[in-house]
Amino acid sequence: MARRCRGSEITGREREYGMSISAYRWMMTGVGQPMVKEAMEIAAPGAGEVLVEVAGCGVCHTDLDYYYNGVRTNHALPLALGHEISGRVIQAGAGAESWVGKAVIISAVIPCGQCDLCKRGKGTICRSQKMPGNDLQGGFATHITVPANGLCAVDEARLKAAGLELSEVSVVADALTTPYQAAVQAGIGQGDLVIVIGCGGVGGYSVQVASAMGATVVALDIDPVKLEAVKAAGAKLTLNPKDFPSTREIKKEIGAFAKAQGLRSTEWIIMECSGSVPGQQSAFDLMVHGCTICVVGYTMNKAEFRLSNLMAFHARALGNWGCPPDLYPGALDLVLSGKINVKNFVERRPLDSINDTFAAVHDHKLSRRAVLCPNA
Repeated sequence: MARRCRGSEITGREREYGMSISAYRWMMTGVGQPMVKEAMEIAAPGAGEVLVEVAGCGVCHTDLDYYYNGVRTNHALPLALGHEISGRVIQAGAGAESWVGKAVIISAVIPCGQCDLCKRGKGTICRSQKMPGNDLQGGFATHITVPANGLCAVDEARLKAAGLELSEVSVVADALTTPYQAAVQAGIGQGDLVIVIGCGGVGGYSVQVASAMGATVVALDIDPVKLEAVKAAGAKLTLNPKDFPSTREIKKEIGAFAKAQGLRSTEWIIMECSGSVPGQQSAFDLMVHGCTICVVGYTMNKAEFRLSNLMAFHARALGNWGCPPDLYPGALDLVLSGKINVKNFVERRPLDSINDTFAAVHDHKLSRRAVLCPNA
């Protein structure tokens, strides 16, 4: 039976790795209901598992969908949300002992690693995958227990050299790795024209990822502040749809820009990150021959498209669920090498401000990704 411990029962070895004597998590009890701080019991991790002391956990729009829009979680409520997590391994079960003491990022979606899909390199559609804050208790907590095969080690010397805190790279999980996987899947490279629709959060990182891979990036957003931010982060052309009478005119503007830059008028790559019906409609309306549409954003709202356009333009639309753990080191390297700026796109806040922070994110009062930190 797993040993369980509270407060004063924590061992000297666990204390050495910084386990908080007061372990707790913030629980979602119902849609739109204030989250509740709850003391948590800590069980020794089982075989292949690790216990991580949380440094930071990013607030993702998926969390908002669970909390405000009633998107159903796989784990019954009450549940701690949060899947963009960084921290330090303080205890490990059999087979995972080598992780103890290491700084890590936890994959937002953790495949089982054993099934036929995983063995064929299709872990993103593993039917036994686990997502913190959805399938199991999440990262809006002081501690979390997860399978060790979902970890990405963080080189702390490089982290320090980059001027980053461990909490700040929590957003590598999902906010960065999701567009990174989309870019890898789409084959973005030198000479490509990439159009990013929606530049907050995931969209901002999409701009940076595409630019780091050698593409010329056009960014679309209705928020001038976000457009200014991504312009400084690599977007070569920024457009506000509110300034155009129709998407047709936006397409003409992008076409003229492509011609002036010596870029192709075909095979554009469109990354739809807004997770909105207007954004998705714009993605389809901007389609050109040989186009690739990367569906990165998410919405529960329905939209109408003429799918025959995919046939007529010999185009493709690619879904993008999570990111396999084996791609995480590549995404993290872009951050630690300075090719992608994380620090200017995150805002650290105390974990205990979770209810106020959720409201601020929901009401679009924050221009940066909120990262909730137990020790902030």
